[in-house]
Amino acid sequence: MSNIARILQDSRIIAIVGMSDKPERASHEVADYLLRHGYRVLPVNPALAGKEVLGQRAFATLGDAAAAVAPARIDIVDCFRKSEDILPIAEEAIAVKAGCLWLQLNIVNEAAAQLARAAGLEVVMDHCTKIEHRKLAVAA
Repeated sequence: MSNIARILQDSRIIAIVGMSDKPERASHEVADYLLRHGYRVLPVNPALAGKEVLGQRAFATLGDAAAAVAPARIDIVDCFRKSEDILPIAEEAIAVKAGCLWLQLNIVNEAAAQLARAAGLEVVMDHCTKIEHRKLAVAA
């Protein structure tokens, strides 16, 4: 089993950083898919904090999202942000003791990945959670 497959199978709570309330955006589509496949999704976007997106309360920060699910932890921090915006997200993922820092398609930040790995987080870069989950379903 690949690391990606294991991460997706072992995870239940996914914070989506950069979540949009616009259905045409990839973050919205991926969140909808993940919700329909049994994951708990935590939208993280300061512009949407306190509102509901896909029936889920949105949070301003990863810290706020982590506090809402405590004592459980965020398994995956799924990032829909530009590569250059990832380092502070990695730092916040470390601070909340998330299990994995996941950077979506075309998002790569080696410095953030090294920092996250050094803190014990798993890291996936340049992969889509929806596409990878679909591969699991086909393989099953």
